[in-house]
Amino acid sequence: MLSHAFLCHPTDEQMHIGQVLKDKLHEDGKTVVWLARELGCHRTNIYNLFDKYSIDTQLLQRISTVMRYNFFDLYKEETDEKLR
Repeated sequence: MLSHAFLCHPTDEQMHIGQVLKDKLHEDGKTVVWLARELGCHRTNIYNLFDKYSIDTQLLQRISTVMRYNFFDLYKEETDEKLR
């Protein structure tokens, strides 16, 4: 069973999904305004996401669909590496 502390305090080894999202958005030549419009939220919400180590799975699924990139694959790769 995972401890509450593990879930609340990211480690250096943990993926920073907000930074990954920011990098992917930039790589694709998309703007924060574009993503906010696609998700139906204010751009400040997108900037706040960039600071997050974790994102709600439903929201990450919506972002994956809008950006046409499966962010969940990154978690699978990370998990597979840790299980080796």
